[in-house]
Amino acid sequence: MKQNRKLTELKNIGKKIAGRLNEVGIFSEDELHIIGAVEAHSMIKKQYPNETLAVCYYLYSFEGALCDKHWNDIGEEKKYELKAKIS
Repeated sequence: MKQNRKLTELKNIGKKIAGRLNEVGIFSEDELHIIGAVEAHSMIKKQYPNETLAVCYYLYSFEGALCDKHWNDIGEEKKYELKAKIS
């Protein structure tokens, strides 16, 4: 059984991004899985409406964390698919 890791134990998630996730109520790997990369990105975007969120640092990082991959290794097709959902 997969263990419910802290956010900072996941790939692509450092202290700053983990802090942003915590601010919107996401504290663990399981919670990020339930909410998903697109919704987590949307929640942070709503929290910081005047800030430009680089998709590679948030959207792709969340997806990579959920797949246990570096954000750049999730594939161009997946990146396109994710980006289309937030546009």
